Amino acid sequence: MTGKKKVLFIGAGRMAQAIIGGLVKKEEFFIWAANNGNQERLEYVRDTYQIDITRDWVYQIDNIDIVVLAMPPESHDQILKELYRYVNGQLIVTVAAGIAPSYLEDRLPVGTPTAWIMPNTAGKIGQSMTLYAPGRYAKEQHLHVIESLLAGIGLFEKVTEEQIHQLTAITGSAPAFIYKVAESLTEMAAETGISTAQARKLVSQMIFGSAAMLRTGEDPAQLTGEVATPGGSTAVGLEVLKDYHLDEMLKEAIEACRQKSRD
Repeated sequence: MTGKKKVLFIGAGRMAQAIIGGLVKKEEFFIWAANNGNQERLEYVRDTYQIDITRDWVYQIDNIDIVVLAMPPESHDQILKELYRYVNGQLIVTVAAGIAPSYLEDRLPVGTPTAWIMPNTAGKIGQSMTLYAPGRYAKEQHLHVIESLLAGIGLFEKVTEEQIHQLTAITGSAPAFIYKVAESLTEMAAETGISTAQARKLVSQMIFGSAAMLRTGEDPAQLTGEVATPGGSTAVGLEVLKDYHLDEMLKEAIEACRQKSRD
């Protein structure tokens, strides 16, 4: 894969748009998008990101280096049946939950390079924590392309497909848990008489600063100790969280996400 890479997105939803938004800032990709049955969304993507669109991706496939399947898991089998007839060495990537490289390999010609990438919704502002797992036929040059795709939407880590099954509940689902905590804290802050905008500002900055402290590499337990003076008000609050078994609650929530994904 030399020169500008030609990328075809089949699907033009939120995650596809997040990745496309990162790619258009680069100069190493030509981008096309296709979307089954939603012409209005496809035209929106064309106009917003200034990329090419196609109503029938089959006619583009011979000129494509990378195909990104950005559609629900249940839509993959039909698309993979069609791809089987046309694919000829292109890198096939999916962003769907539960669709691992081995799943793709079983439904594509032998030797097809594949990968599974799992961004999260923060990708739309370039702050995703993305997991990716290459298939057994993906070579070093394919890994470079995958990482170039992902660099525009945040940080990424290469893991195994089994690890993606286990970790997606943390990197993909757990942000919703953080937002739920933020929602509660915002409501409590607003009860003091400040505006909703002020409440959101102070809560979001608190979370942002806490995340920045974590990114220094310090142990979360040590950071907790820096906030909580023994016998102080924070320590009392931590005792309440302990009494309500916060650790066990989080473990149960993560395991529920994992089980649903497996199902």
